[in-house]
This record gives sequence, C-alpha cells and structure tokens, in this order.
Amino acid sequence: MTEDKIPRTSRISGFHKLAVDERIEQVAAFAGLADDHRRQLALPSNIDTHLADHMIENMVTTIAIPVGIATNMRVDGRDVLVPMATEESSVVAAVGNAARQCYESGGFATSMSGTEMIAQIQLLDIPDPVRARLLVLERREEIENICNACDPVLVGLGGGFRDLEVRLVDTPAGRMVITHIVVDTRDAMGANAVNSMAERLAPDIAAWTGGRTLLRILSNLADRRVVRARATWTCDAIGGTRVRDAMIDAYQFADNDPYRAATHNKGIMNGISAVVLATGNDTRAVESGAHAFAARTGRYRSLTSWEVTAGGDLAGAIELPLAVGLVGGAVKIHPTARALLAILQAETASDLTRIIAAVGLAQNFSAMKALATEGIQRGHMALHAQNLAFAAGAVGNEVGEVARRIIAQRSINEAAAGTALAELRGQ
Repeated sequence: MTEDKIPRTSRISGFHKLAVDERIEQVAAFAGLADDHRRQLALPSNIDTHLADHMIENMVTTIAIPVGIATNMRVDGRDVLVPMATEESSVVAAVGNAARQCYESGGFATSMSGTEMIAQIQLLDIPDPVRARLLVLERREEIENICNACDPVLVGLGGGFRDLEVRLVDTPAGRMVITHIVVDTRDAMGANAVNSMAERLAPDIAAWTGGRTLLRILSNLADRRVVRARATWTCDAIGGTRVRDAMIDAYQFADNDPYRAATHNKGIMNGISAVVLATGNDTRAVESGAHAFAARTGRYRSLTSWEVTAGGDLAGAIELPLAVGLVGGAVKIHPTARALLAILQAETASDLTRIIAAVGLAQNFSAMKALATEGIQRGHMALHAQNLAFAAGAVGNEVGEVARRIIAQRSINEAAAGTALAELRGQ
C-alpha cells in the first residue's frame, strides 16, 4: 500500500467491501501497529475467517477465550460436563468444587416456567388510551392468526402465539399503550421470531386504534421464561455450622444492600455468562434480563436465596429469566459452539437453561464460601499469580515456580513476577 493511500481518518470509504487482510492493513496503518500486532490479528482461529466475516460487520480478527470444563455437575439426576468460556481465573474451578460438595446429596434439582418470549409494540398519540387498550384486546384471535402466519415452521414445532397483554404506561411524555405478544419460541432464543411478529402486527394496531406505533421489539426481561435451581450442602461437606452460618450472613448482606448485591450477582453471572458464551448464545440479553429481574421488587436484590434446612444443612436456590436456545443465530453456525453443545448433550433449550441455572447457583456457593472463610483473594490470586508469571515471560515449569514465589512473598503483581523470574533464571 503506497503512502498516499494510507488512511489518516476514521472515515474509510468502502471499508466493509475490503477483504479481511486488506482491512487489517488499513487498520494497522491508521494505528501505526507494530509487525507483531499485525501478525497477531491475521492468525487463524478455530472459526473459519470467511464465516467470521459474515457473522459481523468490518471483521478484522477473532479473539480466543479459554474454554474450561466444569466437572462434578449433576443436574436433575443426570451427570453433565459443562463447557465454560471465560477469561477470569477460578471461575471454572469454583463451579466444579461447589458441585463436588453437593454431589452426594443429589446435586441440583431444577424447574422452569416455560419457553415463552415477549415482544412489545409501543402505541402513541392516543387521546383515549383505555378504549385503545380494549380495542386491541378484542382482536386477540386476529392477532394470533397474524403472528402465527409469520412463522409457520415455529407453529409446526409446537410453538407460536400464546397470549396477549396490553398495558398502560404513564410517562412524562404522556400515557402510552404497550401491547405484549407472548410467543412460545421452543428451542430458539426467539428474538428474530418475536421481532418479526411485532413488526408485522404494528400497522394493524395503529389502524385499529387510530394511534401511531413506534418501537416494535422483544423484551429481554424474559419473565415468562424463568428457571429455578436448588441444591443442599451438608454441614459436614462445607466445614461445619460455623461456615454455614457465615454464608447465611453473607447472603443476607447481599439481599439487603444493593452495593453488595451488585457484586454478589456479578459472581453468579461469572458462571452463567461463561456457559451462555460457550454455547453461542447472547450474553448481553441474559445479563440484562437477570439484573432487571433482580430489581423487580423495586429494590435490587440477590438472585439467589439461602437458608438452613430442618436437618441443619445449607440449602440454596436461584431463580432468574434465561432466554437461550439450541437453534438460530451463532448457535447454529458457530462450529465451536456446536461442538461444546454436543459435550453438554442438551436435547432441548429447557435442558440447557436448567444446566446454566445450576452453574449460577454453584458459582454463588463457592464465592460466598470463600468470602465467608478465607476471603476471595486466596484462591483467586493463586490462579491470577500464574497469569502474572506468563505476562512476565515465564515458560514451562517456570510458571508454577514464579507463581509460588510471589504468593509466598504476598506480592502478587507483575513487577514481583518479573523479579521472581529474573531470580529464578539467575540461579
């Protein structure tokens, strides 16, 4: 590429039409990237470049996230190995450890409310919103036919339109009439299906009411798709009544203080999002729905609940909306996601959802136990120390030894790792 063609502005005409290697060159020239960075962007991955280029816009590279396997998981009487994609140390180990400690008492039991999703249609400029609401409700059968005609394949699989709700929402801009169409999306997450139905239905709602429709989009607060998981940990398995009671106190703190609840629930999502990502599902949709659900009472609270059983053991439960699927989107076309789903052996979206909820509960157990006993840093920083050793340039057996030294020194940082590596090599 000649000097006069090197872009010096982010307004790069026709960037999306370039081949991937040409995009890399444009970006590298603009940012002044070193050759090692250019080569890194061009490296192959376990997803074909042509496929990646068609999944998103202006693709230049892929970024690999490690995938680990959580062991010891027993969900609804079935043993499963759970793939988890995450960059954070200790997350996979935490799930496996929690599952091991409740394995003998039966593992995790789950239930689910269904596989329904909601799409919303916003109606504005209505002088008589109460009347408009009734006009829409009176068309229920017609609405059902319109929605089902949008996706006959879904209907053939046993899904399709299930219910109709019309809400009046007061806002500073005036009262709005919000129509909810409730659709059973079966083994799909369902965003495309319900969005298409909302788009098709909106002009009819405007015509029936004389109003103006604006937004036509699904809701990620999937409260028709709530999953629950529970498990019991015996006092003997977790280290006695003192540990049990400390964990109950930790839970009560999270459930009654939003500052603590935010981090408490983030830990839960460490596990949940890792499985969602590994299976090619939408982490942002799941996370937004979970946090909205945590605030459904008007106060942001814990997604889990913990109590002492009549026998004196520790019982935990989780309840949250989880909209994930086995078909459609990246789930269908990403080869690694397909392989990881094969490891899970989930036959339905419901199976996958139940496993994910169990992982979230397991993750919460381990985080609370660590916080209530030795503190979160001990186990987490032991794994983090290895990352620091890598960053300092350690290879092979040096990694473990450098990590051991900086842990012993209680100086778990990159500078200490560099010093420890230099000392090790000096010996």
